[in-house]
Amino acid sequence: MRIAVRIPSSTLATMRADLARPHPYAWERVGFMAAAATSSPGELLLLVRGYLPVADDDYVAAPGVGAEIGSEAFRKALQWAYRPKSALLHVHTHHGAGKPGFSGVDLRSGGKFVPSFFTTVPRMPQGMIVLSDDSATGLVWLAEDGKPAPIAAFTQIGSRYRRDWSAS
Repeated sequence: MRIAVRIPSSTLATMRADLARPHPYAWERVGFMAAAATSSPGELLLLVRGYLPVADDDYVAAPGVGAEIGSEAFRKALQWAYRPKSALLHVHTHHGAGKPGFSGVDLRSGGKFVPSFFTTVPRMPQGMIVLSDDSATGLVWLAEDGKPAPIAAFTQIGSRYRRDWSAS
């Protein structure tokens, strides 16, 4: 199945600005996107509705990783995605130019927490995305016990239409 994400330019700008802010002890910022999901045979389209930054107090001091967030951050994000029912996408940035990749820590931890989103928001795809300064990479789970599938295309929509800003 081909998975594509469309995000409004204004939401992308807000998200990038938030993720670029320094934190007192975390090396990087984290946030969440909520998206509507629509599908046709062979394709899933995620339409981003909004961005929810993680509050400063919801980070946990964890020297071995770029950022760790506590259960309160996940609770807030899941509550936000519950009504209207939305796909929940965990997002952070690695900065730099070009297509980013997930770190080993990203893949291990995301492989644990993303499937747990199905408990609160079942029957919606769930995922994680990592941004660079000009691109993105993402994975989406279609079921709690399934394997993640790569996001094939990201499209920025709005005043500046920019197609496939991270297509492989």
